[in-house]
Amino acid sequence: MKLITFGATDPGRKRANNEDAYLLDDRLRLYAVADGVGGVEGGEVASRIAVETLGEAMPDLLGDRDRTPPAGRSSGEGTELTALRSAVSFAHRTIRAAVGKAPGLADMGTTLTALLLANKRAYLVHIGDSRAYLLRAGELTQITNDHSVVAEQVRAGRLTAGEAKTSPYRHVITRALGIAEDAAPDLAERPIQKNDTFLLCSDGLTEMVDDAGIRTILSGFPTRDAVKKLIDAANGRGGVDNITAVVVQVLEI
Repeated sequence: MKLITFGATDPGRKRANNEDAYLLDDRLRLYAVADGVGGVEGGEVASRIAVETLGEAMPDLLGDRDRTPPAGRSSGEGTELTALRSAVSFAHRTIRAAVGKAPGLADMGTTLTALLLANKRAYLVHIGDSRAYLLRAGELTQITNDHSVVAEQVRAGRLTAGEAKTSPYRHVITRALGIAEDAAPDLAERPIQKNDTFLLCSDGLTEMVDDAGIRTILSGFPTRDAVKKLIDAANGRGGVDNITAVVVQVLEI
């Protein structure tokens, strides 16, 4: 598999600190974005723990990824998705343990959206309101569901998309690592195609730049330039939150 990848993070125009973190591991073909919550110190610590734990745990968890899976199970189900679930569970426990050792970190948590490419497939693990997008043949599709109060109300038909954009609860997330006793991430997999482009990003981007704007930038610029243009666009519209973007372009499968 041949990829072009790039990631960057920016504090934005309104915040002195950056509670976002990201992972770019081309050897494992593992990529992630995390957006911390819980105050200045806590948010930064939680997001950093999430991406560092994911990156450190996955090599061992994927050590037997080439073995033949048990009868009735796909390779992804037997190895990749299981590995992602285990790594995220470990990150969740690590964040909660850190809270127990430092009362100043109470209530910290983080979103996490991660992508693993293997076996001509994309494997995703996701919790919170960071997002993963797929650009294919000029069409941009959000391939994760936001775990937020307003997103869940929209999916239930109790709120329109327009109402959600102005709701005072639009930043309230319903799932995160480190907050509740148990983490409940979404896991998914899908086939990939040549020239697919994946975007992982924090809500500091999507709050400022709509899907049409994201599609225009991803379609119109090389990977590294696209990341910079996305961050510039978010800052140009106010940059009210930290902004993180990771772009993964599939050149060959």
